[in-house]
Amino acid sequence: MDAKTRSPSVEATRPWHATAFDELLDTLATSQEGLTDAESRRRLEKDGPNRLPPPPRRSVLQRFAEQFNNVLIYVLMAAGGVTALLGHWIDTGVIVGVVIINAIIGFLQEGKAEKALDAVRNMLSQQAMVMRDGVRRTIPAEELVAGDIVLLTPGDRVPADIRLVRVRGLRIDEALLTGESVPVTKQVEPVAVDAVIGDRKCLAFSGTLVTYGQGLGVVVATGVQTEIGRISALLASVQTLTTPLLRQLDIFGRWLTGAILAIAGVTFMFGIALRGYTAGEMFLAAVGLSVAAIPEGLPAIITITLAIGVQRMSQRNAIVRRLPAVEALGSVTVICSDKTGTLTRNEMTVVNVLTADDEIEVLGVGYDPHGGFELSGRSLQTGEHAGLQEACKVALLCNDASGYLRDSEWHFEGDPTEVSLIVLAIKSGLDPQLLAEEYPHSDVIPFESEHRLMATLHHDHAGHGFIFVKGAPEAIIARCSHQLTEGRTTPLDPEAWHVRAERIAARGRRMLALAIGDAPPDRHELHFNDLDEGLTMVALVGIIDPPRDEAIEAVAQCRVAGIRVKMITGDHAMTASAIAAQMAIGDGSPALTGNELESASDERLRELVMTTDVFARASPEHKLRLVEALQANGEVVSMTGDGVNDAPALKRADVGVAMGIKGTEAAKEAAEMVLVDDNFASIASAVEEGRTVYDNIRKSILFILPTNGGEALTVIAAILLGLQLPVTPAQILWVNMITAVTLALSLAFEPAERSVMQRPPRQADEPILSGFMLWRILLVALVMVTGTFGLYVWELESGATIEGARTVAVNTLVMFEIFYLLNSRYTWAPVLNREGLFGNRYVLWAIGLVIFFQLLFTYTPAMQYLFRTEALDAATWLRIFIVGASVLFIVEAEKWLMRRWLQPNGPQDISQ
Repeated sequence: MDAKTRSPSVEATRPWHATAFDELLDTLATSQEGLTDAESRRRLEKDGPNRLPPPPRRSVLQRFAEQFNNVLIYVLMAAGGVTALLGHWIDTGVIVGVVIINAIIGFLQEGKAEKALDAVRNMLSQQAMVMRDGVRRTIPAEELVAGDIVLLTPGDRVPADIRLVRVRGLRIDEALLTGESVPVTKQVEPVAVDAVIGDRKCLAFSGTLVTYGQGLGVVVATGVQTEIGRISALLASVQTLTTPLLRQLDIFGRWLTGAILAIAGVTFMFGIALRGYTAGEMFLAAVGLSVAAIPEGLPAIITITLAIGVQRMSQRNAIVRRLPAVEALGSVTVICSDKTGTLTRNEMTVVNVLTADDEIEVLGVGYDPHGGFELSGRSLQTGEHAGLQEACKVALLCNDASGYLRDSEWHFEGDPTEVSLIVLAIKSGLDPQLLAEEYPHSDVIPFESEHRLMATLHHDHAGHGFIFVKGAPEAIIARCSHQLTEGRTTPLDPEAWHVRAERIAARGRRMLALAIGDAPPDRHELHFNDLDEGLTMVALVGIIDPPRDEAIEAVAQCRVAGIRVKMITGDHAMTASAIAAQMAIGDGSPALTGNELESASDERLRELVMTTDVFARASPEHKLRLVEALQANGEVVSMTGDGVNDAPALKRADVGVAMGIKGTEAAKEAAEMVLVDDNFASIASAVEEGRTVYDNIRKSILFILPTNGGEALTVIAAILLGLQLPVTPAQILWVNMITAVTLALSLAFEPAERSVMQRPPRQADEPILSGFMLWRILLVALVMVTGTFGLYVWELESGATIEGARTVAVNTLVMFEIFYLLNSRYTWAPVLNREGLFGNRYVLWAIGLVIFFQLLFTYTPAMQYLFRTEALDAATWLRIFIVGASVLFIVEAEKWLMRRWLQPNGPQDISQ
């Protein structure tokens, strides 16, 4: 069996990046001529096609059924069952309708998460150029097998994981895997076994994009064995966490259900044992008590409040894909952000030009060519500085990128670093097209990792030849004998240039050196020996991917709001630390690298994540481990990102936030929220909306539960006193489902409170009902039962019929609700002012609508027949109004006492 037909014994975890060329070919049983057709077919049958298998799918019916898996929905369905037993089919229909609408909303919002894996699969290359039987051939990428020889050219998407064996100026954009902001220059030499993904420069990874040069390599992994396949498997295995609100609602629902059943049972036994009621009578009374105590409308109120939050966020450029994520944002304590394209602009920018004489600051950021230059704090014109002028000319001519004007705007194509040099030249006043015509291009030596430089040959129209060179400072300085000083050529001072380069590199900036040389007029070809010596050093340029101005402000806002921002990037530690310092992320301590993360135990990592805010050279597993470590410490984590490498951590985080413009589809589908404008600042706005949503949900609960408590206590009071029930189960459902829900929904439109972003995040395990809320609920419920039962007894003793007295009781409950709604706008602040009484137009509309409902309830024959009500006179309405208004003044007095005596600085959970 020859080298082409031997079956390879390949370990999936083999460190191909550390494997020598000869060993590589031998291990994979291949040669530089490629595999035979027969061998490739055999391997394809054995290993399977080069694609990612689809995950098991939940059926539409399963996904819909899962929307009912919620304790409060169980409570709601139980209420529907009770009304059906009582024969109140209209009420049953309303409750069933609420349940179904709630499920449909959740189904539509949450049903897309599985698409993340589809998005990853679609990133794989569709075609590949290979050597088969010594002949170049284009085949479908899914037919690639380990051992195939693949050729790479600019514009190709790498079709599999490839160990490179030959490169010529090959550069590959790996941002989707590593977060690296510029394309990586590839090499063929093996690297260390423990090198992180971003440092494995002899590998080309599946799904990444070739931006420059050519390459040839051996396929070492296909399908699920590739790096992108491993991320896909990692994404599939990541557990999605529930949100703090859902966890607390689950606890609250179980507690409430148990309490209601216990009270109903005790009341049932009390009525039979001590009051002489029959079992049938007490069963109806217990049913009435249960219906009164169950907040049937609460799930619908919470769902609609969350949906309103989704709408508000969309107006602030944040699209929410899962409803509960709206509220979860309000409890976030840590935001883990990718650097490239999220905190930074993903537009390389020249910020320094260092000549032999001066360090010149370059103004302006990104690809916007508006800007200028400063020297020692004063504005500098290019023509005033010969070194700067020459540097800009070299930067523009020794360049493979292009820039052109269209509709009065500059557009650029090419490598980001080279684009930054074109932008530098345009800022100096140079015109790319005119300069190219003045110095026609004759030949080029493309950038290669071996020489770490690029050179171009040009001639002016007088016949003079010029060589323009750029590259790594150490490579260029070694080839120079002179330097440009104040427009004159002087002997080179290499030590001074190395000191300048180290000083700028220490600021986290990428360095390029620019040099010039002379060429004979008749020379039209360029060779490496033309660059060996005699070049003139012109300048060093410092390049960064600058932070977004709005992101810097957003980080500061998050700090004020008690939220820590952590940078997790695949970029180099020095670059990450420099950007972090500019954005005031962390305390200036060194970044933690991927290798250090790799060696840390889970326990040690839990300690490190609490003291470190910058993590560099991080792989997808590292990002996922960091999120899990933070969550293990009790943090509520939001992860932002835009690359495939971010998808597993986005899915695991409590709130995953993807970039909408530059983000990959894999990141978007794994996230709960997508930023339309790729603006980190939108996260601060989303956190504010999340906190507002949670505040409004708690206000709704604080409003609706006293009503249920008042109704339940009214039923209990009637049983204790041996009287007929003041309100029937049907009337209770009217109050719970029509009036209470209508009024409570208006609280969903409450604007953000003034101090919402000045308080720390709430604790993730904080219960829905605090001790204070329980006290407020009890106080208001007692006020309601006293007023309602008191008027009910008054009417009976005044000679009213039972139907008339019950009509008064129902309208009294609703009047209490109307006035207590005004109290509920602010949990602690007073409402007896213009803003408090009239500041939310939705509250006024809700009150008007409920009054209209109650007039129908009281006076229309159909409603009188359905609910056994009677018309009321003006004097009765006046009594109802006075008693109902009492709750407004009682609660305002309680707030005043709380503010004055108990918490003079106001509480931290809901401040207003």
